[in-house]
Formats: sequence, structure tokens, C-alpha cells
Amino acid sequence: MNSTAKNILAVIVGIIVGSVVNMAIIMISGSLIPPPEGVNPTDMENLAENIHLFEAKHFIMPFLAHAIGTLLGAFLATKIAATHKANLAMAVGIFFLIGGIANAFMLPAPTWFITVDLIFAYIPMAWIGLQLATGEK
Repeated sequence: MNSTAKNILAVIVGIIVGSVVNMAIIMISGSLIPPPEGVNPTDMENLAENIHLFEAKHFIMPFLAHAIGTLLGAFLATKIAATHKANLAMAVGIFFLIGGIANAFMLPAPTWFITVDLIFAYIPMAWIGLQLATGEK
């Protein structure tokens, strides 16, 4: 396989696996930290209407989903890539950052959570995934 095809595959695999991990964590989050009474976390409209009922603990799992999904996606992209490993890891991080920005507009979460999520869950996690995959410090 030539390096261009391998690099494209690396980003695609990173995005797919990172997305699956993200969704898996979100899916189990309600059993670990139950949502407030009457909130249906699978219904975006219901979630948006009731986000004011959420406490800080309810934002732990979404943050972890975003951070771990991005970290693993960037790690895999780095491991699979033939060349330009740092750029490809960051491409995965930017992809998930764009998703996080879109989510911030769709779901009226508290400003503190949006800020923490956008600053710490995407680009830093992509960088850490890159470092873990390459063994650099």
C-alpha cells in the first residue's frame, strides 16, 4: 500500500474508532451517573430543555467520551500512518474539535463545560495520543 493511501486509511480509522469509543462511553454513562429525573439523554430536544437540571457530575462522562475518543483516534492514526504522523493525529483532533464546536451550538450546556471541553478534550488529547504512539516526550 502506498503512503498516501495508508495515511488516508489512518485518518479514517482514527475517526471511526474514536467515534465508536465516544458513543460507547456516552451509551454507558447513564448507568454510571444517572441523569436527573425525567431527562431522556437520547432525545436531544428533551436534553436541551432539561440541561439546567444537570449537575457537574453529569458532565464527567461526556468529557471523558470526547477526550478518550479523540486520544484513541489520534493514537491509531499515528500508529497506522506511513508519514506526516503529527499532522494526521492533529487532523483527527481537529475533526473531533469541529464536532465539539457543533455540539456546543446544538446543546446549550453550561459555559464552563463548553470551555473545558473545547480547550482540553480535543487538541491536547490528540497531542497526547501522538506522544503515546510515537514514544516521544
